[in-house]
Amino acid sequence: MSMLKREVWELTLIRLVLLLYCSLTAAQAAKPKVPSGTHLNSIRIDGDISLGGLFPVHSRGNEGKACGELKKEKGIHRLEAMLFALDRINNDHSLLPNITLGARILDTCSRDTHALEQSLTFVQALIEKDGTDVKCLGGGAPIITKPERVVGVIGASSSSVSIMVANILRLFKVRTTPWW
Repeated sequence: MSMLKREVWELTLIRLVLLLYCSLTAAQAAKPKVPSGTHLNSIRIDGDISLGGLFPVHSRGNEGKACGELKKEKGIHRLEAMLFALDRINNDHSLLPNITLGARILDTCSRDTHALEQSLTFVQALIEKDGTDVKCLGGGAPIITKPERVVGVIGASSSSVSIMVANILRLFKVRTTPWW
């Protein structure tokens, strides 16, 4: 593929990702509100450098629900393995002196579409929000808080989901590694 065709393809894909992100953001507005900076079925650990995690903690839901029952072996155990590794690394000061690893771990609910939606959470910090045209009731500028920047993502439940997630995240230079 020529360099020009590749650039056009990447720009088109970025536009599609942004369109998908905007439509998901609009859909999120209709959902029940949770406190700012929190996601349902997520874990956030503060750190100097944040890693992302995508794990099928719940099985696929039915009857219109996104998530079903808890998955112990393929979901909870792998989530615990990541948390254990982060804890071991952060408690061994010879590995990363003066640096603490953080994490943003999300539940895919064993659905490829849900995993793709969740993966957009990792690029929110990289999408610049322009609040210059927005004014608060008092006339002042709004306070827009950016989510933490994730430098890499561990997970996705299958190779097809991993490939989809990796293709989206690589546009934003976020590395991925599957856990399977």
